[in-house]
Amino acid sequence: MENFINTIKNIWKIEELRTRILTTLSLILIYRLGSVVVLPGVDPSQLTNLKSQTSDGLLGLINMFSGGAFANASVFALGIMPYISASIVIQLLGIAIPYFQRLQKEGESGRKKITQITRFLTVLITAAQAPGYLSNLKTQLPPEAFVTSSALFWTSSIIILIAGTMFVMWLGERITDKGLGNGISLIIMIGIIARLPQSIALEFGTRLDGAGGLIMFLVEIAILLIIITFSILLIQGTRRIPVQYAKRIVGNKQYGGVRQYLPFKVNSAGVMPIIFAQAIMFIPITLAGFTGGDNVSWFVSSFSDYTGFAYNMTFAILIILFTYFYTAITMNPQQIADDLKRNEGFIPGIKPGKKTAEFIDNVMSRITLPGSIFLAIVAILPSIAMLIGVNNQFAQFFGGTSLLILVGVVLDTLQQIETHLLNRHYDGLLKTGRIKGRTVNYGSTSI
Repeated sequence: MENFINTIKNIWKIEELRTRILTTLSLILIYRLGSVVVLPGVDPSQLTNLKSQTSDGLLGLINMFSGGAFANASVFALGIMPYISASIVIQLLGIAIPYFQRLQKEGESGRKKITQITRFLTVLITAAQAPGYLSNLKTQLPPEAFVTSSALFWTSSIIILIAGTMFVMWLGERITDKGLGNGISLIIMIGIIARLPQSIALEFGTRLDGAGGLIMFLVEIAILLIIITFSILLIQGTRRIPVQYAKRIVGNKQYGGVRQYLPFKVNSAGVMPIIFAQAIMFIPITLAGFTGGDNVSWFVSSFSDYTGFAYNMTFAILIILFTYFYTAITMNPQQIADDLKRNEGFIPGIKPGKKTAEFIDNVMSRITLPGSIFLAIVAILPSIAMLIGVNNQFAQFFGGTSLLILVGVVLDTLQQIETHLLNRHYDGLLKTGRIKGRTVNYGSTSI
């Protein structure tokens, strides 16, 4: 306890770190206040049906990422997700289109152009999603919930939703520049954490009403802590490959001649395979809904059941495949081998060049398999939790995208705090070792 208090004092003594923390908290507070500001023309007392619709399923997941703004019909209802979608699209275009590949190689000027294109694409995606959100709002809420004319409500609300998403994006960028940690990641994490107290309270109330009692609730908390521990291990797990650098003597100075290690993460793809797999899973259901007919009823019922075997097995397989795919496009063994050769480094026992690239590729394939399987298991844990009677909202914290984002962002933020402490010759947050974060980049965004 004394060490913890001393660490807090040390953090407060560093003026730059103190300023960054206060700036981050202030900007997050603005975001949280905006998430409860209802769209003009909507009666807040009539949102019961909308909140019931977003209690589980895909809309429940979207509502969690927006920190409840989706269910509140807030000016931030679409949250940061259109920006995330735009960033993913831009990154995928960087793989297939030469123009974006050139921008990625142009350094700071190219990064600025990519950021500008991402922002324009964010506006387009938000403009496409806003009418769909408003249509759902019109369906779920009674007519008396709208106090303005239809034309005025549609026009003003679409503009406000676009402006809200762009403002949230701006808040995230300001947190990254002036605050602590990655702003976009922190905004998503805060949205997830905002739902946690209510979810715990609902589960606690359910258990006290007779469904297992207090003992069962404590068992669930213990299981959740174990899952979090394994998630940390998944994020921090690495395989280190020794690299020997050739000895060179230039004048009176000696260069190289030392052994270092190349760290390869067990889960280098982060949560991106889960995000991709979830997007794919809902495409067939949407198309089947438009098609209609009895011949697709079995398909729709099977893949609409988030706790069903067919849904979760398909979901897990997609996650494993996307993990290999994302690792392949983000990790280039040939480039790593070329960089080693250029710096006169080599892996002991492996010839430089093509043999080194093949060796690194084999290592990545071997460590990606257990990482992808464990990622798939973590992704379907919420469904398993629902099957054993855990409240739908609380079950979302037993795995999936929400838990991995939560753990990853917390580790990355603590790593930055520890870096500030160590740079000022203070003790780190841990007595032994260093905190290792996990940042997955897509476009100008990180999670």
